[in-house]
Amino acid sequence: MSGTLTRTKTLTHSSHSFDACPSRDVDPLAINVTIRQDPLSITLDGSAIFAVAVGLILSIHMFEPSVVALFVGTATGLVFIHNDYQNYLNLGPGGTPATFAGYIRINWLKLWACRDPFNPLPADPDVQPAAGILRLKPLPYRCGLRPKVVGIAPQRQVNQFGSRECYLALRRILESHGSRNSEEVGVGTSCFEKHGLGLFARYPFNKTCQGEICHVHNSDYSMHMNLHPDDVKEVIEKGWGQRHPLTSQCLLSMPVPKQFTMVYAPRSIDELKVVCQIIEAAGWWVSAKEMNLDFGMTLDM
Repeated sequence: MSGTLTRTKTLTHSSHSFDACPSRDVDPLAINVTIRQDPLSITLDGSAIFAVAVGLILSIHMFEPSVVALFVGTATGLVFIHNDYQNYLNLGPGGTPATFAGYIRINWLKLWACRDPFNPLPADPDVQPAAGILRLKPLPYRCGLRPKVVGIAPQRQVNQFGSRECYLALRRILESHGSRNSEEVGVGTSCFEKHGLGLFARYPFNKTCQGEICHVHNSDYSMHMNLHPDDVKEVIEKGWGQRHPLTSQCLLSMPVPKQFTMVYAPRSIDELKVVCQIIEAAGWWVSAKEMNLDFGMTLDM
């Protein structure tokens, strides 16, 4: 898989671009972010091709064919693993350590990962509350195609990245909500990701990692959150997100809840409003209490 995400700060506008979220607090640092997923490729010049051909011919005559086949297969496998490991590191920091041991763990979990992230969770008659909250105010459809998403932990977008202004606005909304409702919620570093801003319920009704409601990634500005199964279905069907790969229904114990959902980065102020509505639904699911984010305060800053 190949994909490149490059973020640059621009001041140009056109009739085809998304409206940027307002912000007077743009951090001049970390504006340029690149998430690369490079395909496996090897380029050989003429002399290298000649050397490889001669080496193979001599090897066939000097060794058993099975030994030569084993050597070629091992070399190919090592090249593939090196490329795949570099792509894993290129996703940036996440819930799994950026080490070879972390890479091995992710590949083990990949064997049990959800094969279709757009297939909603099956109905669960024992879930409480019995129905999702987004049925009361359904989401609009997201404009355009879905972004390309890669990885497991970390899981990131590699195109259709959101604006940094929307990201900063969302951080302000979550931090403001945490400070104004400190008896019920708190903000801090994500328990799942070990990086990025997270919102937590102090008295969770549905179990998550330390009551985490959601967290925001500071690389691609996408989010992960815990939602009612009905609301997961609404988010998927309206094009706003997809299931996390580790929400598969298998006997293996997964490090995330089965309701763990990725929500795509908001590209405009209108999309940010919808994302806030989804976060409110996540807060309702985790705490069993309605949560209202103050979106209007962002417009005045």
